[in-house]
Parts: sequence; C-alpha cells; structure tokens
Amino acid sequence: MYETKIQLSAINDVKEFVNTVMSFNYDIDLVSGRYAIDAKSIMGIFSLDLSKPIKLQAHTDDPEALIKAIDKYIVKE
Repeated sequence: MYETKIQLSAINDVKEFVNTVMSFNYDIDLVSGRYAIDAKSIMGIFSLDLSKPIKLQAHTDDPEALIKAIDKYIVKE
C-alpha cells in the first residue's frame, strides 16, 4: 500500500483529481480523521474537511503512475 498526503483547495481540483484517479483500477481511499472515503467519489470528497491535507491510501504495489498523475496535489513536506 502507498500512502501520502494531498491537498485539494478548489472545486476544480476535486473534479480533476477524481477524473484522474478514476483511470486506476485499484482502490484508492482518502482518510480524514475517522472518516475513510473512496477517492473516486466526488460527493465523498466534498464531505471531508478540505481546508487541511488529506491522507491518500492507494492499494497497490506499483504506485509510480499514480504518483506522476496526482503530483500537483501531493503535499511536499
């Protein structure tokens, strides 16, 4: 499993992010506090607190393509 933190600041970011992760055929979850939602669910994402970074969990052993695709949302720490 691959984990990182992402930041989705605007409505367009959420739409673009969902369209991007839809192309991956493995489960991708977003975890915020005690809530875990499907990263491919636009309504689920809007139910989270988007004012702070969200933990992304991708259930794959080869996350390279995903990392490249969502790089602009990844929080660089």
